[in-house]
Amino acid sequence: MISRGCEQCAKGGKMVLFVYGYCDQRDCFYCPLGENRKNVTDVYANERLVEDDADVLEEAHRMDALGTSITGGEPQEALDRTCHYLSLLKDEFGEDHHTHLYTGITGGRENMRRLSEAGLDEIRFHPPLEQWGDLHGTEWEDILYIAREEGLTPSFEIPGIRPEPEFLEFLDEGAAEFCNVNEFEMSHGNFRRMQEQGFELKEGHMSAVEGGREEILEVMGDHPRVYFCTSVFKDAAQHRRRLKRMARNVRRDFDDVTDDGTLVYGKTYTDPARFEELGVPEEFYTVKSNHVEVAWWLLEEMIEEGDLEDGEIVEQYPSYDGQVVERTPLA
Repeated sequence: MISRGCEQCAKGGKMVLFVYGYCDQRDCFYCPLGENRKNVTDVYANERLVEDDADVLEEAHRMDALGTSITGGEPQEALDRTCHYLSLLKDEFGEDHHTHLYTGITGGRENMRRLSEAGLDEIRFHPPLEQWGDLHGTEWEDILYIAREEGLTPSFEIPGIRPEPEFLEFLDEGAAEFCNVNEFEMSHGNFRRMQEQGFELKEGHMSAVEGGREEILEVMGDHPRVYFCTSVFKDAAQHRRRLKRMARNVRRDFDDVTDDGTLVYGKTYTDPARFEELGVPEEFYTVKSNHVEVAWWLLEEMIEEGDLEDGEIVEQYPSYDGQVVERTPLA
């Protein structure tokens, strides 16, 4: 089974809203946060540092977001802020804008009520690893029923460290709606701590950890409400599709969109007047403060024919920061 939130994520339609970088409950050795987001109060909409509410809405419109996932740090530790953004998004896009939230604490009934009233749809709990297998009869069991009573869809989202049958019991008992298991990964934020715990990268993979996957699938994979999300799928499908959605919205007439969702165009420091002299239609180029951006194939042709001296082909992400992937000189 795949939840509605995951369906939208698989389409690249979920904006990721990072609301708070602190998490006071524990220092998980597998926490993937990088140094720029750990223990900060900054807010990010996808890769964009948020200065005001307009930034959040613009980023959602920029990618035609179907919904938003709320993450941190610990979003419940900045509950006023979290609820503010939930209300903001629902007011702008309506009830069909699906929202889910990741949390590593239970929070209690008042938090569940406030989140529900603000517009949260799904809440995905990640209990501490040291409590796995002993969650029944604790606040973790209670909060599943409380969340449902307050109008939320309660679920688990856990890293694929090891198989844990107790999560299946919660599904069968009707306490949790689904359980997402994310393939265990190393990142820049946790690489050293993961190695200290004895984990290593899987051969031939950029982030997936060696071992564990087969055992988890054997124990948990056949359950109809368990979804195993691979690291390859996250990168090749979710992230790439989100970039493509964004690229289709922000591309100019002369930008090419690649299969990876990046934008490709030409760049030259030639005097813009030269383009007018050559009769280049305005839709094929745009003048910047100190350079001209132009259809890459046209720039290549003009340089080959001697109309221009030099330039480069630029490939960049369609994200707000416009990170450049590659530059190819033309001469």
